[in-house]
Amino acid sequence: MLATFYRPTPTRHRISLRGGAFPSDSYAVRSHIGHHGLDPARSLLIARPRSGEDLIRLEDVEALIERHGGEIALVLMSGVHYLTGTVFDMERIAAVARRHGCRVGFDLAHAVGNVPLRLHGLEVDLAVWCSYKYLNAGPGAVAGCFVHERHGGDAALPRLAGWWGTDPESRFLIAARVRFRARAPTAGSLATRRSLDGPLRASLAIFDGVGMEALRAKSVALTATLQYLIDRISGERIETITPREPAARAASSPFASAIAPGTCSRRSPRRTWWSTSAHPNVIRVAPVPLYNTFHEVWRFSGILGRTCGAATG
Repeated sequence: MLATFYRPTPTRHRISLRGGAFPSDSYAVRSHIGHHGLDPARSLLIARPRSGEDLIRLEDVEALIERHGGEIALVLMSGVHYLTGTVFDMERIAAVARRHGCRVGFDLAHAVGNVPLRLHGLEVDLAVWCSYKYLNAGPGAVAGCFVHERHGGDAALPRLAGWWGTDPESRFLIAARVRFRARAPTAGSLATRRSLDGPLRASLAIFDGVGMEALRAKSVALTATLQYLIDRISGERIETITPREPAARAASSPFASAIAPGTCSRRSPRRTWWSTSAHPNVIRVAPVPLYNTFHEVWRFSGILGRTCGAATG
């Protein structure tokens, strides 16, 4: 997607990225800037939280685009911030980007299957996502991308193409028509129709049956319950860094712990929640509405309180 939609010029060469982006996003963006002979220190524009704050304010993202819009070739944001669980207002970000003539794209790895998405109506140029997280397809499953239909028929739009990125009727012809597909299917997908990963097909059928709006409603209730229970843990050793407004948070509730780095992990070797070396004082918790229950949220809050040395109320 960057090869197609990041087309820098001498005056419009910058990519706007949110601070705390998932590392692979930063690697990809920096490598593409360098690939064009540009310096990331000059061409990468990062929206960051204000001093002393954990969350990136929407008004600061808008102000950054307003201030540098004439220099920005591509605004690349998250639908959901992986570290804080923040749901970004994609409509407002896309609108300000279009107003300044910037192309706009979203990384939806933590948003797809998590919050409702209506990309076409927002006139987003591109979006990319994996399916192994909230779409439950597992590691190595097929990824996805969205390209607005106004670009779909543009034969002049540059694309990178390989074997799976060309028309199957003309793959051996030099004048093959270019597509956006990039890789061969996994072994599991070869056992299903239309080369779509089997676990993903089963998962999407469940999403179809339940409906994203119903899942989002349960997700809001689950995270609200978790927030209430965490607030009852005595002391100031655990701080929520996820937005408290229901519309502004996804099915992820990271907590910053004031205790020594790694303490929670070391004290609970059999638990399935961990702090990481990259963010040693942050525990990311995601009560997923498809298969997590309110009872599990209650159990987790008790485990968190006992493990981190805080008593539950």
